[in-house]
Amino acid sequence: MKVAIIGVGNVGRALATALRKAGHEILFGARSPDTQKPEQHSIPDAVRAAEASILAVPFPAAADVIAAAGGFEGKILIDATNPLGMMPEGLGLTMGYTTSGAERIAAQAPEAFVFKAFNQTGWENMQDAAAYAARPVMFVAGDDTARKRVVLTLVADAGFEAVDAGPLRTARLLEPLAMLWIELGRKRGFGSDFAVTLQRKG
Repeated sequence: MKVAIIGVGNVGRALATALRKAGHEILFGARSPDTQKPEQHSIPDAVRAAEASILAVPFPAAADVIAAAGGFEGKILIDATNPLGMMPEGLGLTMGYTTSGAERIAAQAPEAFVFKAFNQTGWENMQDAAAYAARPVMFVAGDDTARKRVVLTLVADAGFEAVDAGPLRTARLLEPLAMLWIELGRKRGFGSDFAVTLQRKG
């Protein structure tokens, strides 16, 4: 599958590494593509050529990216962002529980099929989830049942146990889950080499 990753930072590059290993073709969408890197394209060109796009930019940049991409009209858009900002106590979520960053993005891109995924762990795990003895879990939220199967497959191909978490409003829970990983990893000494798994009795 052709996948456009919008953003060339740590998250975008990590997901590109994982998905290429699974045989997917990656196109990077950037505001100012590096002409020396043939995989980089303008945002509209990358989105147009791809079957699915992953939004891997800081959350405040999402609105500008959506505008540049023509709203991702008719396209699968996987929101890998988290609405983070500096609070009095340090890094935290700027919204949650009654809405989510993903729902705001869906409102800004009403003609896209928006899903929440690839936001619940650090980029270090995204590039090498297969290094764990048990697959780390990655929840997927979104409203379109048919296209969700495509997203779940991409998440599994990236090395995660892909779990359907229900409709897009479930992102109100998934974004705080990302904040928990940040709290443990960045503030509580866990580091980046830990991941959450889903276990069942028996």
